[in-house]
Amino acid sequence: MLKTYYMLTKPGIILGNVITTAGGFALASHGFINWVLFLETMLGLALVIASAGVFNSYFDRKIDAKMERTKNRPFARNVVNSKIALLFGTILGFLGLGLLFYFTNILTVLVALFGLLVYLVLYGTMKYKSLYGTIIGSIAGAVPPVVGYCAVSNQLDFAALILFMIMVLWQMPHFFSIAVYRINDYAAASIPVLPLTKGIETTKWQSLLYILAFMFTSLMLTFFGYTGIIYAATVIFLSLGWLVLLAKGFKMKNDQVWAKQMFVYSLIVIMGLYVVIPFDLLQTN
Repeated sequence: MLKTYYMLTKPGIILGNVITTAGGFALASHGFINWVLFLETMLGLALVIASAGVFNSYFDRKIDAKMERTKNRPFARNVVNSKIALLFGTILGFLGLGLLFYFTNILTVLVALFGLLVYLVLYGTMKYKSLYGTIIGSIAGAVPPVVGYCAVSNQLDFAALILFMIMVLWQMPHFFSIAVYRINDYAAASIPVLPLTKGIETTKWQSLLYILAFMFTSLMLTFFGYTGIIYAATVIFLSLGWLVLLAKGFKMKNDQVWAKQMFVYSLIVIMGLYVVIPFDLLQTN
């Protein structure tokens, strides 16, 4: 039973977001990490994201039951008590926001709360009605590194904006790859993702634009002196690899195979980007 409730929190998503949060925290710390504050921030935000995962699992329960990749989720299989699960999610949310309030600052709490509300209210509603739901989802997903940044700096400045835009721009081709790979699932659930509404070819061209914008925006951290050459070289290397893989997609006959490759590589890109930030700053300092 404990494992069931643990899976409601979507631990994979928590891990990914904690890594990007750590990158934002490291950037604001200029390489000199307050490890106690770091752990407090990571725990607080992890609990907030876990809360979002529980509520999202509940809201998506009917849709999840129709999709191959989500049909085994606890709510989709009807193996959890809804009232207890929602209470669990509520407690996680209050604990997370409470920890952030106590150990960081009010700005960090407000940014985290903003991300939570956008994810649950706006994205949770729009993804069933419009292909623009993906963009709204990317806004919520771009919040974690800003939370990490604000926990240290207690301000929303240009660096925070760049971190936010990096995540928005990365998430679009990342989501597109999932949508192409699982296009039959989205069709079965009647979710209007771009590959279904505009076609896979259009999705590939839009992915190209987003990846180029992602590379340029990521390099802005170096252009404006926030990071050094190691970070910039990593951005260029990973982005060019992403573009090469995208280009292959215009020639490959099996779009699902290509989309899965794009999905995996997109994870490598974002993990590589945020993991290299603290090492780059240590080298620079």
